Amino acid sequence: MPSRRRALLALALLTLPAAAWGWGQNGHRVVGEIADRHLSNHARRQIAVILDGESLAEAATRPDEIRSDPAWDHTHAWHWISIDDGETLATTARAAEGDVLEAMQRFEAVLRDPAAPKERKAEALRFLVHFAGDVHQPLHVGRRADQGGNGIPVRWFRESRNLHYVWDGGLVESQRLSFTELTRFIDQATPQQVTAWQAAPYEEWVRESFCLRPVVYDFGPDAPANAGELPDLGYRYAYHKTPVVEERLLQAGIRLAGRLDAIFAGLPPPAAPEAIPSDPVLWCVVDG
Repeated sequence: MPSRRRALLALALLTLPAAAWGWGQNGHRVVGEIADRHLSNHARRQIAVILDGESLAEAATRPDEIRSDPAWDHTHAWHWISIDDGETLATTARAAEGDVLEAMQRFEAVLRDPAAPKERKAEALRFLVHFAGDVHQPLHVGRRADQGGNGIPVRWFRESRNLHYVWDGGLVESQRLSFTELTRFIDQATPQQVTAWQAAPYEEWVRESFCLRPVVYDFGPDAPANAGELPDLGYRYAYHKTPVVEERLLQAGIRLAGRLDAIFAGLPPPAAPEAIPSDPVLWCVVDG
């Protein structure tokens, strides 16, 4: 993309509300960069052809960049899935216009289709890279009542924000690292973790984010003391929550690499659970 167009898109992004961001630009680039570091050579070559040399880190932010264009308004609901407390994936009402789980499944099908033209595969790849990041952000598997934390006002380092903003970008950007620095620092998964994470189907990615929501809403000593006051989040909240953010970014990148390797090798995807528990208590029980 010409540099002038990139600059205009970046400027347009600054005007988007916090709800438009999923991990922010740096977070999504971290996911793409980690995935690239774990790809097979075969998948990397196929991706280079489809994207005309564009890196996965670059591709990862495109679905947010285009959201300032009304022609892409129909994609907005694809960035999240709503599952209220007391629900599970099996019992929640899925959005008719699609959600992040449906979108990942659909775009994977395009990438696996040998008859799909290169332009469609490029679009599908960019969306899949982006949504792999989105679904690992716990508030992108959000409550309807507060719109995934967008309706929870907070003070973030003395600035008026909302909880979704803190998790989309605030916790990543507060470290003052480039996406390549953050990637290098957190890309330390063991071979056992890589194997286990890549074996998880999309439904597991959703389940994990849902089950992490109590961590997100736990303000601890930063909770307001009086009614009407806002949670005053800063260094203490960041210290306790940043490890969760880093693990979710790492999982997203490693899982994306595994999924892309399988796609371009013609291997079947990890099997979805035959029966998704309808009991929300059981749904959040982790084996072992």
